[in-house]
Amino acid sequence: MYAIVDCNSFYCSCERVFQPHLDEKPVVVLSNNDGCIISRSDEAKAIGVGMAGPYFLAKPLIDKHGVEVFSSNYNLYGDMSRRVMDTLKSLAGENNVEVYSVDEAFVNLHFIPQNKLREFALELRQIVELWTGVKVSVGVAPTKTLAKLANNISKKHKIKTGGVAVLETEEKIRKALALTQVKDLWGVGGRSAKKLFDLKIYTGWDLRQMPEEWARKNLGGVVGVRLIKELHGKEAIMMDEYKDKKMIATTRMFGNAVSDLADIKEAVATYTARAAEKLRRQNSAAGVINVFVVTNEKEETTAPHFRHGPTYSSHIILPYPTSQTNELIKPAVALAGQLYQQGKKYKKAGVILSSIVPDDSIQGNLFENQKSVGRFLMEQIDNINFSMRNDVVKFASSGTKRDWKMRKDFQSDRYTTRWEELYKVK
Repeated sequence: MYAIVDCNSFYCSCERVFQPHLDEKPVVVLSNNDGCIISRSDEAKAIGVGMAGPYFLAKPLIDKHGVEVFSSNYNLYGDMSRRVMDTLKSLAGENNVEVYSVDEAFVNLHFIPQNKLREFALELRQIVELWTGVKVSVGVAPTKTLAKLANNISKKHKIKTGGVAVLETEEKIRKALALTQVKDLWGVGGRSAKKLFDLKIYTGWDLRQMPEEWARKNLGGVVGVRLIKELHGKEAIMMDEYKDKKMIATTRMFGNAVSDLADIKEAVATYTARAAEKLRRQNSAAGVINVFVVTNEKEETTAPHFRHGPTYSSHIILPYPTSQTNELIKPAVALAGQLYQQGKKYKKAGVILSSIVPDDSIQGNLFENQKSVGRFLMEQIDNINFSMRNDVVKFASSGTKRDWKMRKDFQSDRYTTRWEELYKVK
């Protein structure tokens, strides 16, 4: 049996941990540059605040109901996520926990008797909330796909389920699938959902009736076969199958549109350093680096919406996979220079690392020891920045003023990662 533990309105929950007066009040968190709404409390949903919509369009409704607004505080959210995941590992064992995203984790419950599943799931929920302050919902079922389904039920009916839903019997699984639209199943994308709807397959139960060979032809080959097996309660997506990221991206909107090449290069160098740090964190190296920039040109579509300006991108295949920041920044900045066009204004840039391999699989050079020296240097920089925070040590190409940085007009304190911003109890 598997459980998936999912934090409720995670970004909003993190803000509430240190501002408990916001409990049961509407709260929203905005995306990079305070552009769109990316997290809503249940109270904000109840008054009609939409998800992923532009903040300026929702502002009249937000002001009317006194909704509390926050800019994204990734330092806080990242640290709170680590606390939640560490709590799960301490309760279920590190090898039984697979971190799926910043606010979700799968837990292998093979060591729990079936008649104790709900009791243990309730214990997970209660202890995570007690130790971290973050409320979670738990779904339990024989496979990951069905566990996601159970989790959706636990979140949709929080009062009835107590935040925990367990699908341990065939009868419960059938009922849950019959009540679930096929578009809401984990692993069914928008295009597949439309195709299934056209084929008169409306619910999860309808899909489960289809043969595996049909799924192979109509739902992406082996991916479709796995989905059908999972819906039948047969484990087809194993733990840790997608543990390490196969692609790492760092991208941000600029606080203001920029037109200077120096600013573009600073931003790209900064994003490359961040991506390299993530790469080293999972003990990997990248063989390809892609850089893109987005112009500030606007093409009007349906007022008051606008489409982003053109995106320009380019990539380079590195001589050998690497995770060293200096070896990644140099080609990234060169690509930024190639993409830059005099006279245009830019609103966004990003760096994507791909062709990722384990760091220990790289063949060394018999005639030089620079790789080991470089790795040691990167480790020291990472350790200093992790302990001191705020990029105390950075490459000069990342700049110092960074006038292009994101706008964060509503950011809360970084309560858990900055000494000067520690929460004060009076």
